[in-house]
Amino acid sequence: MIKRPLEGIRVIGLEQYMAGPYCTMLLADAGAEVIKIERPKQGDPRRSMPPFIEKDGVKKAAGFLGYNRNKKSLALDVSTIEGQEIFKDLAKTADVIVENLRPGSMKKLGLSYEDLKADNPRLIWATISGFGQLDGYLGPYAKRPTFDIVAEAMSGIMSLVGFKDKPPSWTIYGMADVYSGLTTAYGVMQALFMRSQTGEGQFVDSAMFDNMLSLNEAMITSYAAAGQIGERGILKNVFPRGAFKTKNGYIALNVPDNRIWTRLCEVMERPELADTPDTKTGTERAANADTLQPIIEGWLANFDRDEVVDMLNTAGVPTGPVYNAEEVFNDPHVKARGMLMPIKDKDVGDTVFTRTPIHLSKAPELPKNSAPNLGEDTEYVLNELLGYSSDKTRALLSKGVVDKD
Repeated sequence: MIKRPLEGIRVIGLEQYMAGPYCTMLLADAGAEVIKIERPKQGDPRRSMPPFIEKDGVKKAAGFLGYNRNKKSLALDVSTIEGQEIFKDLAKTADVIVENLRPGSMKKLGLSYEDLKADNPRLIWATISGFGQLDGYLGPYAKRPTFDIVAEAMSGIMSLVGFKDKPPSWTIYGMADVYSGLTTAYGVMQALFMRSQTGEGQFVDSAMFDNMLSLNEAMITSYAAAGQIGERGILKNVFPRGAFKTKNGYIALNVPDNRIWTRLCEVMERPELADTPDTKTGTERAANADTLQPIIEGWLANFDRDEVVDMLNTAGVPTGPVYNAEEVFNDPHVKARGMLMPIKDKDVGDTVFTRTPIHLSKAPELPKNSAPNLGEDTEYVLNELLGYSSDKTRALLSKGVVDKD
C-alpha cells in the first residue's frame, strides 16, 4: 500500500500560536503522527482567538482548526514533576520534537534537547524562536520573545512595503510565522535525511528574524552590490511592476526585462516606447515611472480586467487579476489544483482550508482529519503509546497533570 512520505515518523509539538503549529501541520499532512501538547483547561491560545465557526452551541476558532488538522492532542502540564516525567517518556518514543515557546522555557524545566538527547540519540529537536538559539550563533537578541511583525520590521521588509508618504506597513497577518513554519519543516526534513545516513539526531535552529531576512534577499543584494537602500513605493531597477487599474479592477503587472517591455508596447500600440532613451531600460523606466504610469493605465482603462489579462498573457506578458477572497474561491484553476481542501469537523461541520501546496505523483492524497479537541488523545498517548496503567492515568487526571476531552 502506498503511504504518505512521513508515515511512521512521530512528531511531538510543544507549540502555540502559528509558527510551530504550521510546521507540524505540514509534517502531519506529509503523513507523520503529530502529538500536540497543550496546557490542560486552556490549550493553545489560538483556540480562543477569532474568527469562530459556530454550530448548535459549539464554537471553535477557525485559525486553530486551520493549522492543527491531522494531529492528536495531549493535554499535559509540563510545569509539574509528573508532567515532566511524562514528557521525558514521550520524548524517548519520538523522532522529532518541534517547540516554539519563549526562549529558555524548556531549559528551565530540564526538558531541553541537551537534557533529553542522551535517552534518545536519534531525536531531532527543532526550535522556532525570534532570533535563534544555537550555541555559536547567539546574538544579543537571543532571549527576546517576538511576534511575526517584529521579524518583518527588523528584516527590512516593512520598510519596503507601502508608499513613501505613508508609514511602513505589514504584509499579511502571520507571514513570518507561516514562512518560519515552512522553513523549519524543511530543516526537519534535512535532519531526517541526515539521520538516515548517520543514525543520529540533531538540533534544528530556526529564527524568525533569519527566515524573513533570507526572504528579503533582494534588499540585501541591492545594498551589497550597488549601495541602494530601497524606498517604499519607489522602484529603481524595474518598471512597470505593481497593481495597475483597468476598467473594473486591478491587474498585477511585472516587466523584468526589455523583451517583455517590447511586447507590452506592441500590445498597447505604442511601439515607439520600446526604444526611446527614457524608456529602453528598466532603470530608465523606473526613473520615469510618473510619466509611464498614466500611459499604461490610460490604455488599461479601455478594457475589462479579465479581458486585458487574457490579451497580455496571449502576447507573452505574464499578468494576473488582483483577487479578493470570494474571487479566489470561485477561480476554476484553484478548484482544479484542489487548493481549497474541505474538512469535516465532528462538532461544527464542514470547513475549508488551504491545502499543503506540494503535489506528489507517487503519494496518496493528504489526510483530511479535523483539528482535535483539547485532550482528545490523552488516554491514547498515556495508555497505548507509553503503556501506563488505567489506574496511573486516572491518578494523573485527578491531579490535573493531564486532562482529556
